[in-house]
Amino acid sequence: MHAITLAVADVGRSAAFYRALLGIEGSGIIGTEYPATETAAGGTTAMFTLDDGLIVSVHGREDMRKDSGVDLATAPSTTIGHFEPSQEAAQAFLDRARAAGATMSAAPYTPRPWGMWSGFFQDPDGHLWEVVANPGEGDPAEVRPDHDTAADAETAAREEGARGGH
Repeated sequence: MHAITLAVADVGRSAAFYRALLGIEGSGIIGTEYPATETAAGGTTAMFTLDDGLIVSVHGREDMRKDSGVDLATAPSTTIGHFEPSQEAAQAFLDRARAAGATMSAAPYTPRPWGMWSGFFQDPDGHLWEVVANPGEGDPAEVRPDHDTAADAETAAREEGARGGH
């Protein structure tokens, strides 16, 4: 995946929110020279390139409807996940979201079924975000319940020894 485009009511408002939330300038508002017509979408957007290269952009809701030919949902039906290496870092991201104007959902909690801590917020257009403390910083798909790193290290050492490794 290379880009996520969020349908928004006001590109300027959303660009300011994401600038504050992500702590990056982004492209600024671009494409204003391509106004919408009755049948064609306009080009106004703002884009933010994250450290891993993923682009998050905001585009007018009506323009996205015209572009796609689809009536867009009015309530969130997906979440945008953001992983942090610790509960403290995740809480700091949630605090930044609140300061940027997010609507906070239920209080963060732990443990999730797989032992992670998380909290939710909605951006000014209702897009739902989940912020997760991922202290292992590994692939979340590999997290196992009752994860015991000491036992894992012992098992790995025994397996390596059985294979004749050093």
